[in-house]
Amino acid sequence: MKEKADIGLIGLAVMGENLVLNMERHGYTVSVYNRTVEKVDKFIKGRGKGKAFIGAQSIEDFVNSLERPRKVMLLVKAGKPVDDFIEKVLPHLERGDIIIDGGNSHYPDTIRRTKYVESKGMLYIGTGVSGGEEGALLGPSIMPGGSPGAWKHVKPIFQSIAAKVEDGTPCCDWVGSDGAGHFVKMVHNGIEYGDMQLISEAYFLMKNLLGLSADEMHDVFREWNKGELDSYLIEITRDILAFRDEDGEPLIEKILDTAGQKGTGKWTGISALDLGIPLTLIGEAVFARCLSAQKEERVEASRVLSGPEVSFSGDKKQFIEYIRQALYASKIVSYAQGFVLLKEAAKEYNWSLNYGEIALMWRGGCIIRSAFLGDIKAAFDENNELPNLLLSEFFKQKVEASQEGWRKVCAVAIENGIPVPAFSSALSYFDGYRNERLPANMLQAQRDYFGAHTYERIDKPRGEFFHTNWTGRGGETASSTYNA
Repeated sequence: MKEKADIGLIGLAVMGENLVLNMERHGYTVSVYNRTVEKVDKFIKGRGKGKAFIGAQSIEDFVNSLERPRKVMLLVKAGKPVDDFIEKVLPHLERGDIIIDGGNSHYPDTIRRTKYVESKGMLYIGTGVSGGEEGALLGPSIMPGGSPGAWKHVKPIFQSIAAKVEDGTPCCDWVGSDGAGHFVKMVHNGIEYGDMQLISEAYFLMKNLLGLSADEMHDVFREWNKGELDSYLIEITRDILAFRDEDGEPLIEKILDTAGQKGTGKWTGISALDLGIPLTLIGEAVFARCLSAQKEERVEASRVLSGPEVSFSGDKKQFIEYIRQALYASKIVSYAQGFVLLKEAAKEYNWSLNYGEIALMWRGGCIIRSAFLGDIKAAFDENNELPNLLLSEFFKQKVEASQEGWRKVCAVAIENGIPVPAFSSALSYFDGYRNERLPANMLQAQRDYFGAHTYERIDKPRGEFFHTNWTGRGGETASSTYNA
């Protein structure tokens, strides 16, 4: 074993342990430290026994065990703990050393930390790491951003431990400056919220409208995973539906219907609102989790509020295909919205994002990995300035082919009182996006009526604003025009 470590990691929780095992397996010597130093001893004597690890008992020993430029990776809870460890590590570092935050930090924090660490003469990386425990061990998707000068020093390590696509290309590349990596990871997590909600709505329709058993739904998802919906989340849904509790009954039906969340989906929605992007599907996915958490109130409401009787008399096999079409088309909309958010953020923060490469980074290792992402990469490889995935010829044709089923599913769900917020919001976005004219003219007239906020006219050049004295009692003074 080398005397000095190639990289060091602080934070031996589940992700940290598995990530350093991945690094060591790829030939790197890794120094490890944990705030609770007993965890270091336990790891070195346990999963790390006989391997190329250096166990440090103090921050000073940890930093001194690293080759220059020192590469210190933090895998600690987002927020204050990251700032605390930066302050603990900085006094022991030298110019050109690198601090790496591999947690789920909020991108504004990463922008701030990059500037701060660079002001001290060091380099900073904020990187998204996706794939959970298994991904960390076997190959995650890694999305690094921060100080550009740091990339050459960590690139060999990151790309060797990352997941690989079929041709061996690693699911890791430099994303952009300061907070770009963590922004991309945040959008990834938002899309993950959307994918999970869409799949859950498909399950709910098959169970409550069609009356399918867990075994029958297992077969459906197994078939779907062989086609264009092939993905990790479809795969695990297939497996979940086949899993039995100790009494032989499907475990899925015994799980309480309240969903947790760690905040990245909410961050994605807030960022979309701040940037003025209609991220409707992911927003609905977040709100669906919030509604699910109101379990006791929903139980009470179910005793008071009524809806239509659920009834289905059509061809179940055909309707399952319609659900598949609705799921696929809605998924296209979700990713289209996510990439529009990435494009707007790139303008706002002056990031030069390669959208095809981002799709490739999500192609393997991460939770949203799917064959579908290869099609997204191809669309952006053809035109990296594509304003919306719905305008690519491939996805345009796919949505058109799925429209009949998509609309039938939403209509039948509404008629039967079955909530499908993600399916229906995706369809509403699609219909809004494809319409040349929307009812915002009425909104602007209303705003001008009560607040003299002005409006533009279709028979005048853009940028020229007008105010009307609607009641005859108002004056000619108009409010200033702005977008909040």
